[in-house]
Amino acid sequence: MSEQAYQAPAAPDRSLSTPEPQRTGSWKTPIQILYEHGVVSGDLPVFVMEKAEGEAHQPSFVFSVTIGGVKCAGQGPSKKAAKQQAAEAALKILNIDSESGAISGRSNTNGIIVAEPNNPVGLLQALALQRRWRVPEYIILTESGPPHRKEFTVICRLESLTEQGVGNTKKAAKKEAAEKMVVKLQSLSGSSEITWTPNPSTCFENIRNSTAERISLLRRNPLSIPNTDYIQMLLDLSKEQGFEVTYFDIDELTVNGQYQCLAELSTSPVTVCHGTGISCSNAHNDAAHSALQYMKIMASSK
Repeated sequence: MSEQAYQAPAAPDRSLSTPEPQRTGSWKTPIQILYEHGVVSGDLPVFVMEKAEGEAHQPSFVFSVTIGGVKCAGQGPSKKAAKQQAAEAALKILNIDSESGAISGRSNTNGIIVAEPNNPVGLLQALALQRRWRVPEYIILTESGPPHRKEFTVICRLESLTEQGVGNTKKAAKKEAAEKMVVKLQSLSGSSEITWTPNPSTCFENIRNSTAERISLLRRNPLSIPNTDYIQMLLDLSKEQGFEVTYFDIDELTVNGQYQCLAELSTSPVTVCHGTGISCSNAHNDAAHSALQYMKIMASSK
């Protein structure tokens, strides 16, 4: 019998001879949990039927599963049961909790997740699940270079924090961005134990209703005064209103040879503004100016 490979769980088998798949505490089968891990890590599990033997009334199947450099096997009286056994074995080796469905990471005795250096993407996903944060977002910022030497820049966004990574594949860039995010979380926590908690998102409705000093000045004053430090102005406003500002330099120059960047504000919804200039700092200042213009419009509208 030829080998069969697939990446998604098969439809439920209603045969009376097939036992129900093992259910976890989160009501997900081992295959489902392993598949979710694959979606997060970018390395989907592949199941292959290695052997089928026995009589028609008493068959025996052996399936293997490969994921993240790990290969495990499972045996059972049905294809479904064999796949579940293989997935269960893989979960144990990958240190994935088959009861809670946590995708990666490990906890110390206080229940605080400690970084797993080999899978930062999975760690961030596990943190988000455990802490009830929004799921981390990965956005391709740039893609450049010839087909045989591509370079990708990916942004990782987790609550109000943002980091970026570069790699010759999307997966490598995503991993580097996640690694930088883990380092930032550890730095904000003061140790390898990630204890950082996000501040509540700043909604534009709150900004519209705010009567604080800097937002009031923004409403009243024009944004057309030469040689203004818009970067500092935006920073002061962000501290007053409780959002963060992150600048991302774009490697490619504009068609007329200017530098360009993005300014991202951790508002709700997130605000992203583009800037250009004859230098990186000028591009940052232009992006901050655009962000302030947008904030001025949003803060004045009713």
